[in-house]
Amino acid sequence: MNSAIYPGSFDPITLGHLDIIRRAATCFDKVYVCVMVNCEKNSHMFSETERVALIRASVADIANVEVESWSGLLADYAVAKEAYVLVKGVRNATDFDQEYQMADINRGICPQLETVLLPASAQYRHFSSTMVREMIRYGQPMELYVPAPVAEELKRKGRA
Repeated sequence: MNSAIYPGSFDPITLGHLDIIRRAATCFDKVYVCVMVNCEKNSHMFSETERVALIRASVADIANVEVESWSGLLADYAVAKEAYVLVKGVRNATDFDQEYQMADINRGICPQLETVLLPASAQYRHFSSTMVREMIRYGQPMELYVPAPVAEELKRKGRA
């Protein structure tokens, strides 16, 4: 089976992330969306469980996508899933440089692990979870930035 992993913190998942997931799902038989858990980062907008649930709701219509969290090394997750392709979205040269460095690190840990960089679609090039959190603070309409399940949860929590 031709499988890939799309890792990230997804706090929150954006329409840009969703675009990368949809595009990756057309290239691979199976895409694992891996919510990476950073134990040192305590200031998440959504808990790990919430992020997994919101992503699952956002990709419910994509049959070959599975969502779960992982708190260890990404390379170890790849070995556990027997999925040796990482998919990363890149918006600009800064993202490219960071992801290129991470690809080298991951390949150093797990030599069979390859990274595929997908350029962000034009309409999502300026999106980031950080930018979305800022828009939330200023009361901007979330439907422009996040999938419907996330926008609904933000409204339910009184954040949008």
